Amino acid sequence: MMALCQHLAALETLIPAAAYSCAECVALDDTWVHLRVCQSCGHVGCCDSSKNKHATKHFRATQHPVVISAEPGEQWAWCYKDSQMAEY
Repeated sequence: MMALCQHLAALETLIPAAAYSCAECVALDDTWVHLRVCQSCGHVGCCDSSKNKHATKHFRATQHPVVISAEPGEQWAWCYKDSQMAEY
């Protein structure tokens, strides 16, 4: 079993989604597939299966490394910097 990267290992308390929508997609009058929550600031963005990929764009703009899934029943985190996933 691979050890967790420093970003995933540092997660203590998870930040839940404050809203179940991607604000950038709403502003564009667009839709999304799934939502991700930034664990540095709480930003909610759409996933890479969505047309706009706002969660990844947020990472590129901020370098905040970890998101979690906002989808009901999904319990995983992803580190953009280390391309590593962890279940919680």
